[in-house]
Amino acid sequence: MWTVVYMANTRKDAEKVEEILVKEGFLVKIKPISKNNTEGTCEILVPRSEAVEVHSILMQHGI
Repeated sequence: MWTVVYMANTRKDAEKVEEILVKEGFLVKIKPISKNNTEGTCEILVPRSEAVEVHSILMQHGI
């Protein structure tokens, strides 16, 4: 099961967060909020079992 760990304002911001998490070894999905605007707000999802650890990593990076 995937769970949302972060909401990014733009696709570019989502990709930056994804890059950090992938470098740390996590599986990541980016899901646009709107089907009509894939460059707008996006959800960052990770497996539920990794969510707590991902939040710690995001906090370490000031996100």
